[in-house]
Amino acid sequence: MRRGDLVRLRSPTEILSTLDADGCADGLPFMPEMLAFFGQPARVEARLERVCDTLTWSGVRRIENSVVLDDQRCTGSAHEGCRAGCRIFWREAWLRSTDDEVAEPDEHRGDPALARLEELTRRATTRAGDGPERVFRCQATELLRASTPTPWWSPASLLRELWCGNVGLGRFVRVMAGAVVDQIRRRVLRRNHALQRPSAGEQPAPGTHGLQIGDRVRIRSRAEIAATLDARGKLRGMHFDFPEMAPFCGKKASVVARVDHFIDENSGRMVELRSDAYVLDSCTCSGDHAPKRWFCPRAIYPWWREAWLERIAEAPTER
Repeated sequence: MRRGDLVRLRSPTEILSTLDADGCADGLPFMPEMLAFFGQPARVEARLERVCDTLTWSGVRRIENSVVLDDQRCTGSAHEGCRAGCRIFWREAWLRSTDDEVAEPDEHRGDPALARLEELTRRATTRAGDGPERVFRCQATELLRASTPTPWWSPASLLRELWCGNVGLGRFVRVMAGAVVDQIRRRVLRRNHALQRPSAGEQPAPGTHGLQIGDRVRIRSRAEIAATLDARGKLRGMHFDFPEMAPFCGKKASVVARVDHFIDENSGRMVELRSDAYVLDSCTCSGDHAPKRWFCPRAIYPWWREAWLERIAEAPTER
């Protein structure tokens, strides 16, 4: 499958035939949240040739014979409402090509195979732990099992992005040119733009206004955000990912979610986040700027402290 191909899910029986007792196909779980996409056409956005490793931070990994579709994301509905909003991965064995862009009626309703698929996937959302706390399983926690390591600098891996249609020539040249400049700055000039901030930032008090979903905000300037960070580039423990977040500085966005709990990918345990962390619309990691993550299609939502945002009042539009 290639970028732009129109696809649908195969039947529950066909999908079940690809899964093991843990609800996985070659290590990649088919999650209950994915059942909602039966009958819905979608377009392939990218093959999973270079997926960033957020477990060991080794660079990128390849998930063979797998794709991402449009901007389909996990709602967390079967994982106690996890707020991470991860992009869903699809094995090609779960999909079939189609020419019909119209949603189909729910032809699988009442199908015993669908009930078995739902039961298997829900049972597989947790695994045995070493205590009473639930330990979750999802595509993010099983990333290493479902993928193979790929050297982040591998010319073959980078050129596959062009060959399989994930990126066009213009983007490829732009990102690679930026990567060369960045490596020269780091290795020859010994400069790291992410460290251009006070050695111990004057961290403001936590925001007390409490942004609400739907609020319009302006992302503060790089200098304003840099002044809030400590020597590790963090504000109250949260890292500001300069390469991928800084391009949004000065732009306007809307608050779409507040992150108050999420599944820790390494442990599988639910983490309650008591400090402020927000998700903004249209602000995702591009995979264009950060070293070792070039062309990653995960489009992860960065989390924003309220101190990095400024609420703005939009003028009412005239009718």
